[in-house]
Amino acid sequence: MAHIVAIVGRPNVGKSTLFNRLVGERKSIVDDISGVTRDRIYGESEWIGKTFNVIDTGGFVPQSDDVFEQAIRQQVQIAIEEASHIIFVTDATTGITDIDESIADILRQTNKPVFVAVNKVDNHERLLTANEFWGLGFDNTFFISAITGSGTGELLDALTECMPEQEESTPTTGEDIPKLAIVGRPNVGKSSLVNALVGEERNVVTDIPGTTRDALHTEFRKFDRHFILIDTAGLRKKSKIKENLEFYSALRTIKAIEEADVCLLMIDATRGFESQDKQILWQCIDKHKGIVVVVNKWDLIEKDTHTARKFEEYIRSQTAPFRDYPIVFTSVKEKQRLLKAVDAALEVYQNRKRRIKTSELNRFIQEITEKHPPPLYRHRPVRIKYATQLPLAYPAFVFFSNHPRHIKEPYRQFVENQLRKMYNFTGVPLTLYFRKSR
Repeated sequence: MAHIVAIVGRPNVGKSTLFNRLVGERKSIVDDISGVTRDRIYGESEWIGKTFNVIDTGGFVPQSDDVFEQAIRQQVQIAIEEASHIIFVTDATTGITDIDESIADILRQTNKPVFVAVNKVDNHERLLTANEFWGLGFDNTFFISAITGSGTGELLDALTECMPEQEESTPTTGEDIPKLAIVGRPNVGKSSLVNALVGEERNVVTDIPGTTRDALHTEFRKFDRHFILIDTAGLRKKSKIKENLEFYSALRTIKAIEEADVCLLMIDATRGFESQDKQILWQCIDKHKGIVVVVNKWDLIEKDTHTARKFEEYIRSQTAPFRDYPIVFTSVKEKQRLLKAVDAALEVYQNRKRRIKTSELNRFIQEITEKHPPPLYRHRPVRIKYATQLPLAYPAFVFFSNHPRHIKEPYRQFVENQLRKMYNFTGVPLTLYFRKSR
């Protein structure tokens, strides 16, 4: 299971600044106005060889004082339920506030590792006054400056030290059951798709125990198809507050993506392919998962003979250079093309398992480099001498060259396109490494 680190705390203590530092980029917008973190709240971080997801809970609290503390409590509770580790950010310049105490009361009741990050400790005087935060009662208390990075190394050392080692995913033998995750924004039809697929014939569906607090897992045996459906739908029942729903959805989506082999990204045809859809799709790509785009509510669109093709072209243009994935137009309400979406996902699952023999791969790379060699480096030929596929659960290839650093992105993309042309990797992100040959 993936490590998920949730950053919690009251507004304006520096949660988004710390988030940006952990993920290594200015991904969260930093502002004093609540709500600015809504669009991008999760990223990936790596420290001393361990990779983990980081969730920023900032910017979701309404302005009203009456709802304010209640909303904070709800988000902290969600983080406790879904995250594996929690960073509790406080502000050294204000000292311990009543809301800090309320959050601390909730965190003391969890068995999840909690790390208190006392932020804005950027001089000796603040360091002395910050000692009051030991009074919150957490052993893992660190004095940091998210802006300068001071103290964040010690925080990350302690955080990753309590994370168990994750084994590298490798292909398994025997009959594997495909795991298909339905992901997407709220109200795109995820719940309806699950209900339509499962139906009322409960004798062909087995609920797998032990997943009550996680995304729902359902084993599907029907119409000569067998797979496990990971459902991230039904989230509205967890919270009536939209902002908390989005936060909860993000946590569930990350977990579902991590566990799945193939992700069915559902989008709403009436709203088009939005930035949040694109963000979820790229997260699937970053996690090396198979992808099928399911355009739901297609029955509500006024169509001509070119509507579907234009819609497809627009979606693929938004995800370039990765364009090789199935797009299925469905209507869950009318039960149109639902099994076609499932079949596309099962085909992508097989494509993701595809392995190419080393001898065959090297014949292939020899042929394409003879016809289209890499550009010269300082008037010297650049050669790809050897290639092999790595023994991972997803397609990853290593190409050994005399000048790997000088094989630029256009040629790398050319090699990937030729691989896709020769072998069927539709729906599967490919990982290509170029290394120095011995």
